[in-house]
Amino acid sequence: MKCIINSTFNVKNVYRLLIMGVILIPMLLISCKKNQEPVSFRGEAQGTYYAITYYDAFSRNFQIQMDSLFRSFDLSASVYSKESVISRFNRNDSTVEADQIFETVFNKSMEVSELTNGAFDITVMPLVNVWGFGYTERSKVDSVMVDSLLPLVGYHKIKLVDKQLYKEDPRMMIDFNAIAQGYTCDLIGKFLESKGIENYLIDVGGEVLGKGKKTNGTSWRVAIEKPTENAMDERSIQVAVPLNNKALATSGNYRSYIIENGKKYSHTIDPATGFPVEHSVLSVSVIADDCMTADAYATAFMVMGLEKAKLFLKENTNLEAYIIYDNNGVLSIWSSDGFPLDKAE
Repeated sequence: MKCIINSTFNVKNVYRLLIMGVILIPMLLISCKKNQEPVSFRGEAQGTYYAITYYDAFSRNFQIQMDSLFRSFDLSASVYSKESVISRFNRNDSTVEADQIFETVFNKSMEVSELTNGAFDITVMPLVNVWGFGYTERSKVDSVMVDSLLPLVGYHKIKLVDKQLYKEDPRMMIDFNAIAQGYTCDLIGKFLESKGIENYLIDVGGEVLGKGKKTNGTSWRVAIEKPTENAMDERSIQVAVPLNNKALATSGNYRSYIIENGKKYSHTIDPATGFPVEHSVLSVSVIADDCMTADAYATAFMVMGLEKAKLFLKENTNLEAYIIYDNNGVLSIWSSDGFPLDKAE
């Protein structure tokens, strides 16, 4: 009888403790959530800066892990790393195989290329190099040289099969630069979520991913830069944008360009002509569910120009865009109907 009484007593105590735990744990979580301080850090990677802010109940700092993630990405998808997967493919190294990062970026690139009819094309690397926007010295470019390189451009001339890259011409090379920073934001976001972090803002060279909210309940807010006449002009804000579980990527021609014989050449190369784009669009900011998608389409719209981009956006309502263009010397704006602007603007 003694054993039965003690056993019943213990079970009841455990039951009471469990009930108390059910009540206390949510209260503790709410308390922690209210008192959370943001964890923030900055660094340099991929030839630019990164800035990350998130709310963590345990105040963990993951900067070391972030730096490791950047290095892993570069070893897969950076043309500036000689031993990366992409560089070895560009050198026709038959021993290299695509890893998961390479496959993901490649497949998204092919998807966007197909949907934009080649306005986005990762095979422009030979042209990017000769124009001086890649990893080689600028060449003296003329129409003859461009015509000689155009046969090496065309997303439909490459394919990835069983982790091997196949090219119609071995001289073809690919470049992920127009999509890399966006995908890096997505990778960082997945890492933070794997650690139970739901509220964060990630900025890699101006490509931004924002999830959740600040602890005061407000949305993350980011800025779109106002285009300037010269690359070294002081930076200023064109407009503020709230990010609610979305990504924002911007592509512009006003910071990266070259001047030759008094003429300014944009870093955005049109895959169809082989020459830098020459139209009125100065900057395109795209909002999408993920940053890789936003990054790719921002570049595609820069190639398309204003009117073609507007037509594309009417048919693809999963994207939103804010386009700044030169209207006969006047800075003008066009934005899609669903593009979120700060209420104060």
